[in-house]
Amino acid sequence: MPNRIYCYSFDEEIIERTFPVGEAPDEIVMNQSGEKAFRNRQAEVLGLTTCVKGCEDNRHHRGRSSPWPMEPCVASGVGPQGAQELREHFTAQGVSTEVSKDGEPIYTSAAHRKKALKCRGMFDRNSYS
Repeated sequence: MPNRIYCYSFDEEIIERTFPVGEAPDEIVMNQSGEKAFRNRQAEVLGLTTCVKGCEDNRHHRGRSSPWPMEPCVASGVGPQGAQELREHFTAQGVSTEVSKDGEPIYTSAAHRKKALKCRGMFDRNSYS
């Protein structure tokens, strides 16, 4: 059986562990004192860190019918050194968009994403609007 990388939340960090497909536990013991890290399926699906300490069981993500806010958007981001410049660009264009410290914009809706991409001369060929 092939292995896959699974994500776990521990002390506001995402830890990656490799397990055979379908055999990853929902929690793992991190150290001698028995502290546990809980599986973070959102980080696995999105491939990024979005969960913080206190939401290890993902209760606030259950039943969520919308992917918004899309946080953060790696594909349209810039490097950490360009984060402030990107914030200033959005402000100058009149598009209120939060930018993470890593330089990745956080979109609140499909329309917001489309507007923010357009002000940067970008578009998404796979979007439906």
